[in-house]
Amino acid sequence: SYWNMSFWSSISFNLAVLMNLLVAFFYPLEGVRGGTLEPHLSALLWMAMLVSLAIVIVLPQPHGIRALIASTILRLIFSVGLEPTLLLLGGFNLCNKVIFLMSFVGNRGTFTRGYKAMIMDVEFLYHLLYLIICSLGVFVHVFFYSLLLFDLVYREETLLNVIKSVTRNGRSIVLTAVLALILVYLFSIVGYIFFKDDFILAVDRIPNKTLGIMIGEFFSGGACQKENGENCSTEDKERTCDSLLMCIVTVLSHGLRSGGGVGDVLRKPSKEEPLFAARVIYDLLFFFMVIIIVLNLIFGVIIDTFADLRSEKQKKEEILKTTCFICGLERDKFDNKTVTFEEHIKVEHNMWHYLFFIVLVKVKDSTEFTGPESYVAEMIREHNLDWFPRMRAMSLVSSDADGEQNEIRNLQEKLESTMKLVTNLSGQLTELKEQMTEQRKQKQRIGLLGHPQHLNVNPQQPA
Repeated sequence: SYWNMSFWSSISFNLAVLMNLLVAFFYPLEGVRGGTLEPHLSALLWMAMLVSLAIVIVLPQPHGIRALIASTILRLIFSVGLEPTLLLLGGFNLCNKVIFLMSFVGNRGTFTRGYKAMIMDVEFLYHLLYLIICSLGVFVHVFFYSLLLFDLVYREETLLNVIKSVTRNGRSIVLTAVLALILVYLFSIVGYIFFKDDFILAVDRIPNKTLGIMIGEFFSGGACQKENGENCSTEDKERTCDSLLMCIVTVLSHGLRSGGGVGDVLRKPSKEEPLFAARVIYDLLFFFMVIIIVLNLIFGVIIDTFADLRSEKQKKEEILKTTCFICGLERDKFDNKTVTFEEHIKVEHNMWHYLFFIVLVKVKDSTEFTGPESYVAEMIREHNLDWFPRMRAMSLVSSDADGEQNEIRNLQEKLESTMKLVTNLSGQLTELKEQMTEQRKQKQRIGLLGHPQHLNVNPQQPA
């Protein structure tokens, strides 16, 4: 499973890093020659090579391949020298990238889509540029290998977000930079008119040389020195605002790069000069308007964009961790259920199982399709995802059904207990009613027995 395009791409990047390390530590390469090792160290290197080769043949793992590459490189350095080793590494990296690019084109079908699709395919153009840089490193100069280190930006999303923080709001940054150029132009005009004599800078001159001699010394690693070993440069001062163009270049170059603005590189005026106050205002205005406001606006746009990209990345990671890729249900939907969220995404809705099923439908003969496979194949041809179980899962359906049955059972039990309580209350009310009826009858009997005596007393009263 490790013998894939991604793995060989990482091998190519590791080789680029290794070649740059060798160039950084040992350039110029003419003084580094191959030598002989002591017998026991040489035998140890050969043993390491054979053991790592056996591991790669028996069990192809990335660590075994890296160990084989490292031992082989050390053996080559001590056998043939550093420069031939770099040439071999560059040639191997070039061949690896050619094979990778051919595989990439074959998998993507770039050539079958026409030249317009090739030009618009950014990933194909990136790998093609990588191949060109590898060729320049092998056939022109080893310094071209340094450009291969930018592959780290392509491979790491965090570094890619750093680049996007500048390019996403590129229009705002460009317009702010145009405003800075306008201000620099205006300050250059004011400096040319009023403070021309203040633009005096210290420079280090070198003897006149042709461009070819300087380039030759650069590539050969030589340096300009006098006979006594001192540097050829001489310190001098010159006026840098005799023309408006030179004023613009000076203000743009030294003014923006100085912490306090253009005032840090100009001549320090005396307080007795007539334009002393104007010079102070000129320096302060440039510092506040260009250094503090405009440059901080550009930095603020970049920082805010990077913060937004980081928030988006964190939100995506949170969604991937808490949401099922297949059905879109969140983790909290599986709380207090018979199936946990981890079991759901690993067993019930495993995204790799769905991918394997899609591959099966694509490679299987259509005459051997089952009913569901025919339905899914038709959906895939139409780029329709309705066959995915969106916002539903069998485990939740069964658990919801069980929950409803339990709820109905609980309601029935509550209803039965309520009916028993009503029956008991009805019996108690009946008994109470009977007791009240009996008491009323007793009161009526007592009243009837006492009424004749009351009637006998009335005739004895005088008429």
